[in-house]
Amino acid sequence: MSNTEKVVALLKSIETGDTAPVAYINPARYTQHNLAVGDGLAGFGAVLQALPPGSARVNTVRAFADGDYVFTHTEYNFFGPKIGFDIFRFDNGQIVEHWDNLQVTPEAPNPSGRSMIDGPTQSEALEKTEENKALARQFVEDILIGGKMAQLQQYFDGDHYIQHNPQIADGLSGLGAALEAMAKQGIQMEYDRIHKVLGEGNFVLAVSEGSLGGTHTAFYDLFRIADARIAEHWDVIEAIPPRAEWKNDNGKF
Repeated sequence: MSNTEKVVALLKSIETGDTAPVAYINPARYTQHNLAVGDGLAGFGAVLQALPPGSARVNTVRAFADGDYVFTHTEYNFFGPKIGFDIFRFDNGQIVEHWDNLQVTPEAPNPSGRSMIDGPTQSEALEKTEENKALARQFVEDILIGGKMAQLQQYFDGDHYIQHNPQIADGLSGLGAALEAMAKQGIQMEYDRIHKVLGEGNFVLAVSEGSLGGTHTAFYDLFRIADARIAEHWDVIEAIPPRAEWKNDNGKF
């Protein structure tokens, strides 16, 4: 099995209760970055034990690989409906590290009628992976961290931009309207640094740290890139809990 197939099987086992995919985890080296879960295989098992029987649902919509990393985009019912990005790091064919970001599934589609998970699912243009990763990184650095809004247009094909954030409509016009509305409410969204950029072909996931409305926040942004422009965007935004509430000492990133 490929590493991607192993991850998809492991995630599905949360729903099915199949114990076989747990063997894809290295029990002696598994480092957990979900701060609500204890470290190691024991922490993962404790969370599964706490789930109400038969309640879990797992639908992995996208799964991609970048070297030793696999990253997925999944629709969960896991202590309630959520959308999540997961990242797994492999060593010698076994999972040794896990990061994720989870957000409660919105009850309604966004202003353009899109959900947080619909849209294309298969990667293309594998030969452009590194080029596309560089573009996504530069976009986050220039626009989301640097605030160089005068350069915004160069990253998009006019207003042809598909948006899956639950609060924002399609196009640069939709993005501008959302940012204006946030500003009027006194809500600031600040990206401070990038921790990871992973890609497979035309899909790139950027993992960043910052704040939203003054709350320490993790931003996971998935971009689909076409013809050297950002064509589509999905994201999951999660508040980082105070240090006293962490169930492991590994940090979010």
